[in-house]
Amino acid sequence: MALEPFVIKDIRVEGLQRTEPGTIFTYLPVQAGDVMSDEKATQAIKSLYGTGFFKDVRIEAEGDVLVITVQERSSIAKIDFSGNKSFPSDKMTEGLKQIGISEGLIFDKSQLDRAEQEIKRQYLAQGKYGATVKTVVSPLERNRVAVRFEIEEGVVAKIRDINIVGNNAFSTDDLRAEFLLTTPNWMSWWNKDDQYSKQKLTADLETLKSFYLNQGYLEFAVDSTQVSISPDKQDIYITVNVTEGEKYTISDVKLAGELQVPEEELKPLITVEKGDVFNRQKITESSKAIGDRLGNEGYAFSNVNAIPEINKENHTAAFTFFVDPGKRVYVHRINLTGNTRTRDSVLRREMRQLESAWYAGDKINRSKERLNRLNYFDTVDIETPAVPGTNDQVDVNINVVEKSTGSIQFGAGLSSSEGVVLGITVNQPNFLGTGNQVSANVNTGKVNTTYSLSYTDPYFTPDGISRGFDVYRRDVDTQSLNVANYNSKSYGAGVRFGLPLGEKEFFSAGLTGDLTKINLTSQSPKQYLDYCGNTSGCSSNSLQLDLGWSYDSRDSTLFPSKGVHQRLSAEVALPVLDLEYYKLEYKHTWYKNVKKDFTLMLNGELGYANSYGNKPYPFFKNFYVGGVNSVRGFDNGSIGPRAIDPATKLDYAVGGTTRIVGNAEIFTPVPFIKNSSQFRLSAFVDGGDVYAKGQGISLGDMRYSTGVGISWYSPFGPLKLVLARPLNAKTGDRTQTLQFQLGSQF
Repeated sequence: MALEPFVIKDIRVEGLQRTEPGTIFTYLPVQAGDVMSDEKATQAIKSLYGTGFFKDVRIEAEGDVLVITVQERSSIAKIDFSGNKSFPSDKMTEGLKQIGISEGLIFDKSQLDRAEQEIKRQYLAQGKYGATVKTVVSPLERNRVAVRFEIEEGVVAKIRDINIVGNNAFSTDDLRAEFLLTTPNWMSWWNKDDQYSKQKLTADLETLKSFYLNQGYLEFAVDSTQVSISPDKQDIYITVNVTEGEKYTISDVKLAGELQVPEEELKPLITVEKGDVFNRQKITESSKAIGDRLGNEGYAFSNVNAIPEINKENHTAAFTFFVDPGKRVYVHRINLTGNTRTRDSVLRREMRQLESAWYAGDKINRSKERLNRLNYFDTVDIETPAVPGTNDQVDVNINVVEKSTGSIQFGAGLSSSEGVVLGITVNQPNFLGTGNQVSANVNTGKVNTTYSLSYTDPYFTPDGISRGFDVYRRDVDTQSLNVANYNSKSYGAGVRFGLPLGEKEFFSAGLTGDLTKINLTSQSPKQYLDYCGNTSGCSSNSLQLDLGWSYDSRDSTLFPSKGVHQRLSAEVALPVLDLEYYKLEYKHTWYKNVKKDFTLMLNGELGYANSYGNKPYPFFKNFYVGGVNSVRGFDNGSIGPRAIDPATKLDYAVGGTTRIVGNAEIFTPVPFIKNSSQFRLSAFVDGGDVYAKGQGISLGDMRYSTGVGISWYSPFGPLKLVLARPLNAKTGDRTQTLQFQLGSQF
C-alpha cells in the first residue's frame, strides 16, 4: 500500500513484548517532524529487519501518526541436554555459544540445525557412529523458547578386521603389526587403538609405504582403501589394496654438484653402497647427513637431492647425490624469548654458536643440547630465519618454556629391619635466575643423619671455571642395626673448583677441612677399638684434597638414551693433620638405544682405598655396598666383610677398602602410555661386593639382585619406585625390597 507523503506528528509502535520502544527509534531513519514517503518507509522496514529482532515488520499511517507493527523473533530462555555422558553439559553449552546459540540470544532454526550437526560430529570423532541428536523446542511466555537436546550416544564402533590385499612378500599379520590401528586387544580400553580414525589410517598407510620402500620395493603403491561399517554401526572393516612391485637393488652411488667439502669427507656419510637392497630411509638419512655436514661450514640452506636412475628391466636403481650448497651465511643476531625468570646471560654463556660468526649447524645443535641439559626449561626451540633484505645472514631465534626448577624432594625406604628411612632435599639449581645452585639436604634415618648446605656458581669466571662451597654435618649411629657398633659426628666445610677441559670433559679440585668424633663401646669390633686405642672413642682432624675428572656424552641427564658417562675421583687426606689415607674411585656408565624407545644401560664401579705413612686407615672411611645406589635389594652396609659381636654373637658388616659394583638395566616405555617422554619402566640386574684390606678379591662372594622399577617425571617432581629381590642373600645380609622417591616442585 503506497503512502501519501505527510509530515509525521507522532510515531506509535505495536507488537513489542521484550524489545524496548527506544530500540525501534534508534534504528528508524525518520523521526517526528520529518516528511514520510514510500522511499523512507522502505528504508525503515529494511533497517528494522536488519536488527534480526523481528520476523515481520509493517508500516502504516493513521492520519499524521506513523504506526509501526512488528512481530518479534523468539528468544532462547533455556538450553538443556539429556543423555550426554561423554561430554559435560557445561562444555557443550560453551561450544554452542561459539556458534551463536546461547541463553538470551534470538532463536534461529538454521543455527539449531547447525548445532545438531556439530554435536553429531563430536560423537563421530569418538567413534560413536550410531549417535543421534534430536532437538525439542518448547514455547514459553513472552515469546521465548526452551531448547532441549535429546542425545542417544550409542556405543563406540570397533575395528573388527583390517584386511590387506595384494601382499605376497610379507604376511598380513606382519604388515598389520606396523599399524597404529588394530582390532580390539587387552590394552585397547586404554590406547583406544581399536577406534577408527581417518587421520590414523592415513598415517598407517604412510607407515606401510615406508616399510615397503625400506625393504627395496621402490614401486610399491597403495591402490585404494575401503572403510565400511556394519548396519548396526558397531563394527568397522578396513580393506587396503596394494601393489608391491619388484624388489630393487642399488647399482651405483655417486656424488655431484658443488661439494664445498672434500669428497672423501662426504662419502662416508652415505650409508648405502652398490649391491645393497634399496632403502629409502638410508637414502634420506644420507642426504640429511651431507646437508648437516655442509651446514657445519656455514651453508645453512644447502640442498642435497638423491636423484635415481631406474632400470625397470634389471630392477636396479643408481643414485646420484646432487649437492647444491647455496650461499654461505653467517649469524646476524641471537634472539632469546620465553626466559622470564632466567637471565639472558645464563642462556648466552651456553651458546656455542656466536653472533657475527659463520653459521655452524653442529654448534647450534650443541647449544640446544647444553640449554636442555641445564634442566631449567620444558622445551627449547631454535629457528634460523633469513634476515630480511639479505642473502647471506640468518638470525638464531631461541624460544624456551621455563619450568619450576626448585624442588623439595622427599625420599623414603622400607627395610625389613630398619623400617622407614626419611630424607628431604631442598634444591634450587637456578637461584634467582642466575644459574647458580643452592642446595640443602637433611636425611633423618635411624642410622645416617645428614645436614648439608652447598652453593655452586658454574661460571665463576667467564671461561667456565666453577666455584662452590659446602658445609655439612654427618651423624652415624649403628646401635639400631645388626652392624658394627659405633657412632660418629663429622663436621666439615670446603671449597671446590671445576675446569671444563672441552665440551664433554670436566676437571674438579676441592679442599675440605673435616673434624670427626668417634664414640665406641666395649661391644665395638676389635679393629675399631684398636684404631682409637680405647673403648670410649677418639677424634680425627683432616685436610682433604678432592680431585675429579669426568666425561659426559649423554644426550640427556634425566632420561638418557645414548652416550657415556665416566667419572674418576681421588680423595686424599694431606699429611698435615691426623689422617693420612687415599681413596680412588672410577665409574663408567654406558647407554645404548638398542631399539626404538628401548635403552640398555651398563654400569661398572671400582673403588680402592688405603693409608700411607705410618698411620692406620680410618675405618669410618670404608666402602660399603648395598642400597638403591649400588646393589638394589640389599640395604646399605649389609654386603661385605663382617665381624662377630662377642657379647651378642651376632655378625655385622664393617665395610672394606676395595669396592666392585656392576649394573645392567634395560629401560622401556610404560606399555600402556604411548609417546610419553616422562615415564620409563626398567628391569635390572645388580651385582657387587666389598673386600677388606689384605683380602683377596673373590667374584664368587658377590651379591646379586634383580627387579623392576618405574620412573615418572611428574608435575610434582620426579617419582621413582623400585621393587628388588636379592638372588643370593646370605646370613647377616639386610634386605630392602621396596624403595621409592618423590619430589615436589615449587
